[in-house]
Amino acid sequence: MAAKELISMKVAIASGKGGTGKTTVATSLAWLAAADDRTVAYLDCDVEEPNGHLFLKPAFLREEPITRLIPAVDQDRCTHCGLCAQVCRYGAIACVEQQTLIFTELCHGCGGCVLVCPEQAIREEPKPIGRLRVGAAGRVQFVDGVLDVGEAMSPPAIRAVKASVPDVELAVLDCPPGTSCPVIESVRGCDLLILVTEPTPFGLHDLKLAVEMARVLGLRFGVVINRADAGDREVWDYCRRQRISILAEIPDDRAVAEAYSRGEMAAESVPHVAERMRGLLETIQSGAPV
Repeated sequence: MAAKELISMKVAIASGKGGTGKTTVATSLAWLAAADDRTVAYLDCDVEEPNGHLFLKPAFLREEPITRLIPAVDQDRCTHCGLCAQVCRYGAIACVEQQTLIFTELCHGCGGCVLVCPEQAIREEPKPIGRLRVGAAGRVQFVDGVLDVGEAMSPPAIRAVKASVPDVELAVLDCPPGTSCPVIESVRGCDLLILVTEPTPFGLHDLKLAVEMARVLGLRFGVVINRADAGDREVWDYCRRQRISILAEIPDDRAVAEAYSRGEMAAESVPHVAERMRGLLETIQSGAPV
């Protein structure tokens, strides 16, 4: 299938738990797509612990701060009526005697307090929360975000990463683990979600959560089973019962772990992984996952 048929396709790589091989799959897909003469971008949305750069080894061309808007109160204009505290669903504002206090670590930046204030005593100010890095790893366009230590709100940083996606035929989004707000923000708007799992009880438990998330969001998705020749067959049975497409199976191989420990991409160092990832890339092109 011609590369032009992948124009503006966003593929998110996620899982219900960490350590399943998301970054292995995401970096390998991006690298192989670029090797096949496609324009491709790799976006590391795991802003709390980005590690795609360890394998793709990009040269960063620019770096800029990531900010989020937080409220600031003009105490001279504030009458401490408490309306801002009442409208805040996250408990980020409290009116105590003659003070209105802002708890920035709880603020979601919705702007409701600014809208409801009758004295126009609240304004929003940008607060740095991390940094955005943009570069290139050979023919792979590279974007990641690094959240500052101690910052609790990662979705604004994830949005900054996604907003910086270049105009390419294929964008690969390497998502954080789990099924909470950071993952939902990462997968929102993607054309295809690939859930990476492993054939263990923990892997199956968290895969079920991820599948439920994907269905609630109305996303097309399929499953990749890593370390497929270890563990039990419960993951296959579950996917069959739920009519979930298994897009690829990657065998358990010490060579993959050794390549990982050296900071090498599995698809570049282990031939059978490259073969499985090429098959996955072809499956993505075919539109087979449902």
